[in-house]
Formats: sequence, structure tokens, C-alpha cells
Amino acid sequence: MGRLGYTWDLMRSSWDVLKNNPKLAVFPAVSGLLCLIVAASFIVPAAMFVSESGLPDGEAAQDALIFAYMFAFYFCTYFVITFFNTALVGCAALSIEGDTPSLGIGFKIALGRLPQIAGWALLAATVGTILKIIESRFERIGRLVSGLFGVAFSLVSFLVVPVLVLEKKGPIAALKESAVLLKKTWGQQLAGNFGFGLLVFLLSLPGLAVIGFGVYLASMAAGTPVFGVVLIGLGVVYLLALGLIQATLQVIFQTALYRFARGGEAPWGFSEDLLQGAVHPR
Repeated sequence: MGRLGYTWDLMRSSWDVLKNNPKLAVFPAVSGLLCLIVAASFIVPAAMFVSESGLPDGEAAQDALIFAYMFAFYFCTYFVITFFNTALVGCAALSIEGDTPSLGIGFKIALGRLPQIAGWALLAATVGTILKIIESRFERIGRLVSGLFGVAFSLVSFLVVPVLVLEKKGPIAALKESAVLLKKTWGQQLAGNFGFGLLVFLLSLPGLAVIGFGVYLASMAAGTPVFGVVLIGLGVVYLLALGLIQATLQVIFQTALYRFARGGEAPWGFSEDLLQGAVHPR
């Protein structure tokens, strides 16, 4: 089976779980909306502060203020994302066991993991800020080092949230456990991290084409610009829906992969052959 076909089968199995409980998509939808609110709550005050008062004198003072503000933004963003991913993992874990949990159960699970969520947000924000400092200090080499370390951290932390939720471990212990599981799930993590993104990019091309055609129609002096605006709106809605589905399927896949790596049995909606394809014993 080719890598693209293998990834497609993983997405289809995750889709079967989502079809059985469509409410799972609510968690990433609310998470995305709140992340926009968080971004606005940081960007708008920062812009107003800079325009009215300006940055403090001295490069060191400016850098300290910028990176402290960046850390606070990262922490709030990671907290929101991890909170709703925790709720989604909790519900997904029940769904792949054949249950249909309510949204309330997911929120209850997330509220019960607040210390772990805050701890992981703190760790992730610290790593993100350090990478930005390296990138800004060393320019080209810094961008290379930051990019490589960022990819490595993404792989190592791929199963952190399932470990946080299902094993109730703290952020450091969860990161170590996720790194251990990476040895067993290397191939599938690559499929989940990169294959899902590639397939979604291919699926997004029709939406991008519709938006492009809509922009063309809307910019014409003669013709039907209103129809162009409608096409742009339809294309944007399509891309937003596609991104929402991808985010949900990715977390369902992570949860199923964790369950299989831990127990050795394929959860509901996934075939054992499919999950076994890239899982290797340590």
C-alpha cells in the first residue's frame, strides 16, 4: 500500500468514528473560535500600547517585553487548544470503544485535567518562546535549528494529550511517555503529521479554485460581481469545514494510535492490519 493510500485509509477509519458521533467536531470548532479571540485580545492591546506609548528604550528591554508578551500569548493559546483537545480525546476514547459520549462528558474530562493542561501549556509555551529567541538571535542558522527542533518536538509530543487524558500524567512524564511510544509508532506518526496535511491540501484545491474564480468575477468591471462574492464565501466555508474536519480526525487518529500502541488491539472503527502496518515492537 502506498503512503498516500495508507494515509487515506487512516483518515477514512477516523471518519467512521466521527460519523458515529458528529458532535466531536464541536470541540475543535470552539477551540478555533476562542483562539481567534485570544489572538485579538493580545494583538489589539499591543498595537494600542505601541501606538500610544511606544516600546521602552534599549534593545534588551524591548526584547524582554516582546518575548514576555509572546510567552503569555503562547501559554493562553496552548491552554485553549489543549483543553479542547483533552475533551476531544476523552470523547474519542469512548467513541472508539463503541460508545457515543455527550459533549458534557468531554468538558467534564477536560475540567478534571486542568493541572495537567496548564502544565503542558506552560511547557509548550516555554519551548515555543525559546525557539523564537534562537530564531531571532542567530538568523539563518537560528531558523534552521528552530525549524528542525520544532519538527522533532512535534513528533515527540504527538501522543502527549492522550497520555495526559488517559493516564493522568503530568506534562514532563507525558512527554517522556510520548517519546517512548514514538519508537513503536514512528511510521504512523509520520502519516498522521504529514500525510493528513498533504491529503487535506489536495482536498483544499477545489475550494481554492472556487475562491480564485470568485475573486476574478468580483473584480470584473462588467458581469456579475455578486456571484463572485458568493463563490468566495462558498470557498471559504468549504476550507473552514475541511480544516475543522482535519483537526477532529487528527485527534481521533492520535487516540486510536495510542490505544493500539498501549493495548495491541485495534479499537472500534480501525482494522488491526491498518494499525499494525507501521507499529513496530520496541
